[in-house]
Formats: sequence, C-alpha cells, structure tokens
Amino acid sequence: MLIRIALIIAIIAGLAAGVLNFVQVKDKINTTISDRDKNAKDRDMERAEKQKAQKLAKDTQTTLDQTKTELASTKDELGKASAEAAEATKKATALSDSLKKTTSERDSAQNDLAAWKALGVPIDHIKATLASITSLKEQRDAIEAEKKILIANNVKLQNKLNTLLDPEFLVKLPDGLKGRVLAVDPKYEFVVLDIGDKQGVLEDGQMLVNRNGKLVAKVKIKSVQANRSIANVMPGWKVVDLMEGDQVLY
Repeated sequence: MLIRIALIIAIIAGLAAGVLNFVQVKDKINTTISDRDKNAKDRDMERAEKQKAQKLAKDTQTTLDQTKTELASTKDELGKASAEAAEATKKATALSDSLKKTTSERDSAQNDLAAWKALGVPIDHIKATLASITSLKEQRDAIEAEKKILIANNVKLQNKLNTLLDPEFLVKLPDGLKGRVLAVDPKYEFVVLDIGDKQGVLEDGQMLVNRNGKLVAKVKIKSVQANRSIANVMPGWKVVDLMEGDQVLY
C-alpha cells in the first residue's frame, strides 16, 4: 500500500515537474519568438531607415550638383552682365563727352556769331574777315620768327664783339645744355658734337667733356650748324685723349 502511494506521489511529482518544465519552455519559446519578431521588426526598420538615408543622400547630392551648375551659370551670366554694363558705361561716358564737346563748340560758335553781329559785320563778310585775320596772324608769326632770328644774330654778334674786346669774356649757353662727341680729330685737336643751333649752342661757348663722371677736357665752340657743332680742345685742359661718345656739359 505504501509502495503504491509512494508511486502515485512520484508520478504526480513527475507530472508536476513536466508541467512546470513545459510552462518554462513555453515561456522561453514565447520570449524567443517575441525577440525574433522584435529583431525582425528592428531589422526592417533599420533597413527602411538606411534606404531612406541613402535616398536622402542621393537627393541631396543631386540638389548639390544642380546648385553648383546653377551657381556656375549665374556667375557666367553675372560676368557677362558686368562686362556689358562696363561697355555701356564706357559708351555712355564717350557719348556724354562728345555731347559736351559738341555743345561747347555750338556755344562757342553762337558766341562768335553774336560777337560778329555785335561788331556789325554781315554774315556773308565773316569768311573774308576770318581769312584776313588768318593772313594777319601768319604775318605776325613770320615777323616773330624773323625777330627771333635777328635777336639770335644780335646775340652772336655781341658775343663775338665781347670776345674780341675781352679775351676772358665767357659766352653764356643755355643752362643744362649737354650732348655727345660724335667724332674726334686727335691731330688737329677738334671734335664734332651732336648739338647745334637748335639746341642753343653759340660760337665761342665753352663746355666740359666728361667720361664716367671724370673730367676729360674742356672745349670751345668754333662753328655751329643746325644740329651739329665743331669745337677745339682748349690748351691746358686736356686730361686724357677724347673719345667718341664722351659727354659734353655746360
């Protein structure tokens, strides 16, 4: 009897343990299934987020490329517009200057015409009067040129007279006058210079000959042409032999 009771108890205990194990296993299975479903859902969400991020990155890159293209195009258009604006400004300035000049010339012509009318000169006589004025100006200029020649000749004659009366007299030449030695005659001690009457050279004028900042000699002008002159080397003033290219200074 006791054995049967013990056996029944053992069977009941085994069943209880089996039921307990079944419950635990079921819970574990349910937990595993739940975890699996959650992981699958997380993977799906992660995949969806990744695809979304990739699409966003692609769209962003496309937008960036489009923006770069539009920016480059805008820069080109801006450069073209700036160049066109600068050209337009240049043309406007030129037209404005031309208009000012034309207006000034018109005003001057009107003033001249008013002046002629004020003088009582008929319009049909203005041309002849202007020609007469032009002729008078030409005569005046010719007289001025002749006067300059006469004054220059007078200076030359006065210098020559002063030199004859006073051997120590120094002929004054233009301040800052300078030139170069074109040719040298060592036998007769004279040189040809590249300056003449047009530069203000006068007969009997004295000039120093310089080479590299050092005194070479002193010369005295003996004859003068338009752009040439001949000068003698003054005794006692030659330090070294003269050479072509030496500088002459006053």
